[in-house]
This record gives sequence, structure tokens and C-alpha cells, in this order.
Amino acid sequence: MSLTQGWPETPEALPAPVVDNHCHLDHPAYSKGVEGGLLIPVDEALDRAAAVGVTRIVQVGCDLPSSQWAVDTAAAYDSVVAAVALHPNEAPGLAEAGELDSALGQIDRLAAGGEHVRAVGETGLDYFRTGVDGREAQHASFREHIRIAKRHDKTLVIHDRDAHDDVLAVLDSEGVPDRTVMHCFSGDADFARECVERGAYLSFAGTVTFKNADNLRDALRVTPLDRILVETDAPFLTPVPHRGQPNASFLIPLTVRFMAGIAGISVDDMCRAIDSNTDRAFGGTWAQRV
Repeated sequence: MSLTQGWPETPEALPAPVVDNHCHLDHPAYSKGVEGGLLIPVDEALDRAAAVGVTRIVQVGCDLPSSQWAVDTAAAYDSVVAAVALHPNEAPGLAEAGELDSALGQIDRLAAGGEHVRAVGETGLDYFRTGVDGREAQHASFREHIRIAKRHDKTLVIHDRDAHDDVLAVLDSEGVPDRTVMHCFSGDADFARECVERGAYLSFAGTVTFKNADNLRDALRVTPLDRILVETDAPFLTPVPHRGQPNASFLIPLTVRFMAGIAGISVDDMCRAIDSNTDRAFGGTWAQRV
């Protein structure tokens, strides 16, 4: 997806607040600009989101620098909390360099932070971008992240791409943490039921609006209302009708309205469910951006 086409128009505000439970505010599309001079500082990103009812954000780390950035940003902004981890696609390279154990130790240290560090993630398995030779390292990293989440009573945020069965197998082997979020849920209705049976929250991104995503819509229909979350994974996975443009938290209303239609409930009810669910999923409320 190109991130060079500029920001989409701001949608109509939601009738009640919601939380973007997975965002990457440190991506170059925000912090350094992209071709054409696109630039959106953190303050502006948060203000634009709050103006349409997205009043809180979970900033997610994918490696050591971004995890540290998430912790620092959450400490600086009351409406932001942090998730820290090594992305599964980071694990094979770190293992090859003999640095995986050390990096995991640093994630453990970051996860021990204060109230503004709420989650360990995004961790998990990714068989799309990493081949068979990298799976052993991914599994080892995933298992240790689960242990870190339990050790510090943090929410586990799972990245699962083309690895549904193995993700469940590892979770069953290690034991599911008290709070688990399936980031950018990518399975079907059957997999949704399997995750819910294990106590997980399912987080739907802009992909649920894509024309070819019948599996996600089927999954949403069978997910109990008290287990539904919403996210951007910004600056990626921009919802229709802006697919192909950069994503941001202020576009969440498009996804929420679409989800409400699929679930057959009012937008207001969907917003209130998402907001309440996010508090439970991430261990309690935190300050809204107003």
C-alpha cells in the first residue's frame, strides 16, 4: 500500500468515545513525513482523533526502539498507553545474531514499567513474511512474551498471520494470560469462536470493510459484543472508501459505523461496547483526550 497520497478527509464524529487499541504513531508517515511532505506530529494526531470521538490510543512497539518510544510517549500523554514487544518478524534476525535473549530481557524490563505500560505486544507468529527456517525463533520469542505478560500482569497483544493453529497451540501450551487481544483479527467465524473460548478479545481493523473480507464479517457476527475491539494498525489497513491512503486514528469512525451495521446494532451501542471492552482488555481506564 502506498502511503504517499495524502490524508483522507475527516469523517463524521462518533456519538460516543472509542479507543484505537493498536496504533503506530512513530511510523515515518507520522513523525518524519513521506513523499510530498506529509507530516502529522503526535499532538496533531491525537487532537484530530479526539475531535471525532477517538479519545484514547494504545501505542504499540514492534522492536526495542519503538517499544521504548511507546513507553516514553505514553508517559508524556495521558490519553496514550504503551504496548512493548518484538514483532515476530524481528525474532529470526535477532536469533541469528545471537541477540534474541538480550532483546527479550529488555522487553521484560520495559514491561515492568508503570501504569502507562499496559500490554506486551505485538508478539505472536507470522508465517507470511518469515519462512519455515525462522519459525523456531518466532515460537521461542512468542513463548517468552507470554511469560513476560503473565509475570507483569500485562495484556498480551497477538499478531497472527497465516498461523492460526500454531498460535492457539502455543497459547494452550503456555496458558492464556488473563487478558489477551487478537490484533487485527484475520480468521473466520470458527477461529473467532476458538479465540473467544480462550477468553480473548477480537480486534477488528479497517480490513473488515474490504470487499474480499467476508471471513472477517462472518467472524464479527459470531463474536459476543463484550469481546469486540476496534483498531487502525495505522498508518496501514485504511478502511473503505480510503483504502490505499494512509490510515490514522481519526478514521476509526468509518470502521466503527461499518461494524455496527454488520453486527446489527446502533453506532452508539457499538461505541459504548468498544470503550468498555477496551478498559477490561487493557486492565482499566485511562484519561481521555479532550
